[in-house]
Amino acid sequence: MRATALAWRWRRNSLRRRTDVLESWVGLVAVVLMLLAGPVSGWVTGSLAHEALRHTVREQHRHRHLVTATTLRALRGGPAETDREATAAAREGHHRVVARWPGPDGKERSGVVPVRHATRPGQPFPLWTDDQGRLSGRPMDHDTAAVHAGLAGAGAAAVACGLLEAVRRLVVWRVMQRRYARWDRAWLRAGQTWGRADAGS
Repeated sequence: MRATALAWRWRRNSLRRRTDVLESWVGLVAVVLMLLAGPVSGWVTGSLAHEALRHTVREQHRHRHLVTATTLRALRGGPAETDREATAAAREGHHRVVARWPGPDGKERSGVVPVRHATRPGQPFPLWTDDQGRLSGRPMDHDTAAVHAGLAGAGAAAVACGLLEAVRRLVVWRVMQRRYARWDRAWLRAGQTWGRADAGS
């Protein structure tokens, strides 16, 4: 149905108006720009995001270290446990233990650590720390960075196409407003001579 309407606007006929041609041109230009701007903006954004994320991956792998921690004792959740860390750990399905681990200066650190699986006292488990020996998250890997960059590129392409579609709709709306205004003026002129014998109506 849309293809038929578009073809009708391009054909020469007495019913075609200038606004019909303009509307067709606006639609054609919007489609061409979407086909060009969408992939280009997605590729540029994805490339920039990938480069930034690769830098983040390198920095995280440089400043985060995998050490072996030892469980001292497990913490039981109870009515008195109301701190935010306990709530977050319970929500993520983690257990909380008191553990010790070696710091970069050779001194031992200790503290409360969320672990995915329950551990017994004296049981070792892997733990990520930063350059100061504080708890840290697992560093991002290259595959995760590539996925995030791809999502950023796809999002940028979608936003670019969405903006172009919004501009197209705005232009078509303005064209329609001008068309309706012309119709109103034409009906106003016709109404002034309606039914008069010498008006040719």
